Amino acid sequence: MSQQAAAVETLFLHADGDSYRVVALRDNERVFHGTLECKETHAGPRPGKFRTKTGSSAEPRDPQEFVDIARAATRIRISQQTSAEGRQELQELLDGYQLSAKVVRTCRYCANDGAYSPITEETAIKTDREHICPDCAREELERELAYKGQFTGQAQKRLEDLLLEVQDLDRIVDLLSGELDPDLTKFDTISATVDDVDPVQTADLGLHPQLQSMIESRFDELLPVQSLSVRNGLFDDAERSSANHASGQRPQANGDDQLVVSATATGKTLIGELAGINRALNGEGTMLFLVPLVALANQKHEDFRDRYGQLGLDVTIRVGASRINDDGTRFDPGADVIVGTYEGIDHALRTGKNLGDIGTVVIDEVHTLKEPERGHRLDGLISRLKYYCAERADTRDDYRGAQWLYLSATVGNPEWLAKRLGATLIEFEERPVPIERHVTFADEREKLRLEDKLVKRAFDQKSSKGYRGQTIIFTNSRRRCHSISRKLGYDSAPYHAGLDYKKRKQVEGEFLDQDLSAVVTTAALAAGVDFPASQVIFDSLAMGIEWLSVQEFSQMLGRAGRPDYHDKGTVYMLIEPDCTYHNSMEMTEDEVAFKLLKGEMEDVRNVYDQAAAVEETLANITVAGESAKRLNDRMLGEIDTKRAVGKLLEWAFIDGLEPTQMGRAVTRHFLSPDDAFRLLDGIRDGLSPYEIVAEQELADEEL
Repeated sequence: MSQQAAAVETLFLHADGDSYRVVALRDNERVFHGTLECKETHAGPRPGKFRTKTGSSAEPRDPQEFVDIARAATRIRISQQTSAEGRQELQELLDGYQLSAKVVRTCRYCANDGAYSPITEETAIKTDREHICPDCAREELERELAYKGQFTGQAQKRLEDLLLEVQDLDRIVDLLSGELDPDLTKFDTISATVDDVDPVQTADLGLHPQLQSMIESRFDELLPVQSLSVRNGLFDDAERSSANHASGQRPQANGDDQLVVSATATGKTLIGELAGINRALNGEGTMLFLVPLVALANQKHEDFRDRYGQLGLDVTIRVGASRINDDGTRFDPGADVIVGTYEGIDHALRTGKNLGDIGTVVIDEVHTLKEPERGHRLDGLISRLKYYCAERADTRDDYRGAQWLYLSATVGNPEWLAKRLGATLIEFEERPVPIERHVTFADEREKLRLEDKLVKRAFDQKSSKGYRGQTIIFTNSRRRCHSISRKLGYDSAPYHAGLDYKKRKQVEGEFLDQDLSAVVTTAALAAGVDFPASQVIFDSLAMGIEWLSVQEFSQMLGRAGRPDYHDKGTVYMLIEPDCTYHNSMEMTEDEVAFKLLKGEMEDVRNVYDQAAAVEETLANITVAGESAKRLNDRMLGEIDTKRAVGKLLEWAFIDGLEPTQMGRAVTRHFLSPDDAFRLLDGIRDGLSPYEIVAEQELADEEL
């Protein structure tokens, strides 16, 4: 024991029932751990029984050994958690040997476990009316997390950082139970930024008289991004050379092909409408307005028909369903305005449909180019559509080709993309109001309770402009839209593509009149939803069975807060730990949440595998024959045309540079080579159509 005594720097004493724990340390490492009982003598308290502990066993020692250790110690500390009577008893015992001690604030959890952890105002974590050290607080939090479910490292780190920041374990545990403490749920604030742009007066636009009158009745001046577009040549109409027609490009100097990158709700869509409707009214060709989803196409078709039908313009729609039921009852290629999905228009090109004279092509959500599944098809569509316009212009003296406008809220590399598209970049970064982003954790049932609370809290408050707070709740299915809406205490409504036109217009009107506290919509309609909401709630971070991208997430949260209505926007992400919505999802919802919050906008970069290269080459051959290589070379993604043609010949999809009957069927139905071979194998094996579809579904599940 004399060696142990010599090794002691700190002797720590802490009440443990009727006895005291004794911890001896050197270099912050425990030398030994024991217990001490005091006895009363005529001279005052003295060591009675002294034991050293090893694991669960205790070994009796001579009480004098405690005195030897105390005398050898550099410092003696008594825990503040020891009762006043206990502290006095220990002080009197030490005074009897002319030893002094200080009372220190320590972690009781550590002390009860035979460890010495002094804590200060800066390190103490409050819990259950006492304070513990950060390490013990983290251990307690981990136990709570294990009880609530599996949390990823990022989610746990977020909670641990909050724990150290607020120094209150109970508040963090309450957060896990669905408490909406704004100081804890708040992740960050996206500051308001306003660029100084001199607005263009609508009276100065010089549009077709009917459109000019309509625009002047709606606005006195254009929004900043619209003004930038006009000043950079939106309505320029320079002559185009035959060489440019042949390439499908138009001179950069004209400035009328534009890539417009600006945040959600800043007025990008009207840029396309002004250019396209003006040219249509002036007899300069059809406006083709393309979107990625059928739901958005339906919505735009209805909006354009209502808005521009009164100007005498015919509005039609072409979506991907045409490849299954191509009866043409809804689609009029001679219309003044064609609203379509990428796939719907591409199908028309692949099957040789006449799209008439196209005056303006507006491609909304052009950042779709970056997506692995759909990106190469949009890239190919742009190339094929430019070829169509150029070929038509070469054979017609009265048609000069199309103006191209590409719209996106989010592009990581806009300069590169604009250059590759041959377009002038119109980039406008403005956030009219600040947006607070909040994160909290909840399971599916708890989400409903929190959504009700958040919706009520927002609707019960008014902005300085006099408007109630209203909410858009994004979720991943139509069924969930109805489920959430039914359970909200204040008036609300589901809003999705499955509702008929009349019902959706009713919901839009009631929201604008502030008769609804919330709309609950699918993530798939995020790009088209145009409600002046102050708050956005993410009930799910999935779009169908796929996680949201950073671009999609940014666009959706951008719906929170309008400068004419609100002082700020608020976004709540309700995250279910360890949750996935489909077995193909590799990440969980809590992992995705922090990826989205911290992620940067993805660049549009296209690297095509063999399947994508072959599919686009086959489509380009079907549309352009011997000119297919020119179409391949114009695409953003590089395609080895020689290699792709070799595969098409090997698989009998083409004969020379003409598609075979099989090749036409493959490209008509947007089949990848693997899909085509799987269908052929099913037919050859005598499988029924249902069995073939089942095989295809199973293959998709395994991807």
